[in-house]
Amino acid sequence: MVLRFRFASAVLGCVALCDAHSSAAVERPVHTYSIVARDPQTGDLGVAVQSHWFSVGSVVPWAEAGVGAVATQSFVKASYGPLGLGLLRSGKTAEQALQELLGIDPRADVRQVAIVDAKGGVAVHTGAHCIAKAGHHKGAGYSAQANLMLRETVWDAMGKAYEAAEGDFAARLLAALAAAQQEGGDIRGRQSAAILIVRGTATGRVWEDRLVDLRVEDSPDPVGELTRLVKLHRAYDHMNAGDLAVEHNDIDGAAREYGLAESLVPDSAEMLFWHAISMAAAGRMDAARPLMARAYGADPNWRTLVARLPASGLLDDKWVAPLMAVPPARKSAPAPAPAPKQ
Repeated sequence: MVLRFRFASAVLGCVALCDAHSSAAVERPVHTYSIVARDPQTGDLGVAVQSHWFSVGSVVPWAEAGVGAVATQSFVKASYGPLGLGLLRSGKTAEQALQELLGIDPRADVRQVAIVDAKGGVAVHTGAHCIAKAGHHKGAGYSAQANLMLRETVWDAMGKAYEAAEGDFAARLLAALAAAQQEGGDIRGRQSAAILIVRGTATGRVWEDRLVDLRVEDSPDPVGELTRLVKLHRAYDHMNAGDLAVEHNDIDGAAREYGLAESLVPDSAEMLFWHAISMAAAGRMDAARPLMARAYGADPNWRTLVARLPASGLLDDKWVAPLMAVPPARKSAPAPAPAPKQ
């Protein structure tokens, strides 16, 4: 415990010294609304955010598997993110970490920060000089916070939406963002959004611990676009599960996972193609043909790719000719344009 305290104190001192020599321009005015939370079902930790500021996902959300999540915003001090996680990692609770961060910050009155730790402890601070409307709503295992909002109803609406939402953790975080926008959101409008989710328990493999990491850097509808990307992410999770099933020779399981992916993104030639290849490699040509026909119909270059796969060990030579013989599916004709009004 003594070593942990010394480590945390050393890090805080280092950051304070560095900040003393920093330009005020580094503290970007990332006014925004966000939510930090721990999923009570899985223990996963996440942050979701939207702002009328370019690339909000590169500044506000921070999370580490088995440690916690941080949202740092308003006149944002980005060091709150990594330093907050460092304090949690050293054994501090969310509240202890937040108080230590505020204690070394001479401009705490313009910060808005929320932290959730791996046990679901929550701490949040809205500085007295954050631009109105500003506030936060703290609930069990989560905090919703916002500043520079059109209305002061935003953060409470976010909390209610998160608690009432159905679906997985990402869907509930997105529901909070959507609720904020329905209340008027950022007074300046919309520009960027992000969602970051990590495992509640670290595996030691960082690439596996980061479950969702998606950003919309510049869009007229960032939350809508982020929602689309989360849906696409789910589809590719099913594709990855299908590939894993193939590795274990579970072809029925693979077909099921690939089918789930295609139900989410029915027009993805990429998904159709690799589903077809997996079925052909397993000798299920009756299943492979209609899938490959749709892929060919989307882009004839998929046919060229088939012939290249044996050299990489991804397809037996004997399946190349049958797959190459599949005719492309016809593309659906576009709907006729409406007749001009008389």
